Parts: sequence; C-alpha cells; structure tokens
Amino acid sequence: MMNITVIAVGKLKEKFLREGCSEYIKRLGIYSKINIVEINEERCSDNPSDAEIKNVILKEGERIIRKIPKGAEVIALCIEGKEYSSRDFSSLIENISLKTSHICFIIGGSFGLSDEVKSLSKTKLSFGKMTLPHQLARMVLLEQVYRAFSISNHSKYHK
Repeated sequence: MMNITVIAVGKLKEKFLREGCSEYIKRLGIYSKINIVEINEERCSDNPSDAEIKNVILKEGERIIRKIPKGAEVIALCIEGKEYSSRDFSSLIENISLKTSHICFIIGGSFGLSDEVKSLSKTKLSFGKMTLPHQLARMVLLEQVYRAFSISNHSKYHK
C-alpha cells in the first residue's frame, strides 16, 4: 500500500476545508495510508519587507525539511511546476510507485517554498497559473490524489 504524506504550512481554519479534506482522506484509505503534517506558519508584519518575506520562507522551509520522511519521493507544489491532466497525474503516481512506496507532497505558506525545499523535489506540481489559498490547495491536492488512485483502479469516480 502506498504511503502519502502531505506537509502543509498552516492549519485548516475553515470548517468546510476541514470537512472536505477529511472526506478525501477517508476515501483515500482504501488505496493508501495518508499522513498530514502541519507546519506552523512563520509570523510576520502586515506589510512585510522583502527581507522579512525571505526570512519567513527560509524558516518555514527548515521546518518542512525536518518533516520529510526518509526515502519518500518529494513533490513540491509551486507555481513554476508542471501542470498535469488528471490521467497524467495518475500515471505519475503509478510510475513513482514502481520505485518507492512513499510520496511526500509539500504545500508552502503564503509566500511559497524555499529554493532548498524545491531542490529536494524531483517533481514540481502546479495547479495552474491561478493563485489558490494554500489551505484550499490542500483539499484540491487530496481530491486529485484520490482521483489518480481511482483512475489507476478503474473506479467510476473519474468519468
């Protein structure tokens, strides 16, 4: 069984996001073991300078790196990543599963991911050029991972 770890900066604040994520985590249970690791957001001023933003990204990155499971294939979600169709994403997960039994997805905070975190990922994933709140990106990711497993297993979920 595939192990999936999602490392995400910040906690889910809205009830609808918590409920949506819980639903997809429950559904994924038939295909994989899921572990959600929440990293505390680094605090900064309301109008941060470039230096303050850089510091936030670096500190969050350090916390993320400490939580990456040994031997996991790392996939960072970032704007410069590759866009995949759902079928192509399913194929990506299938191909990774031939090499390892653990995938670690990383979702950064409001300012994104550090270069060091990005350098640890063989694959960079983008949901497109539109900006999503990082909390919503978590639910979209979980739905797409569930869809990917559904495609691989010829489930009726993906039509």
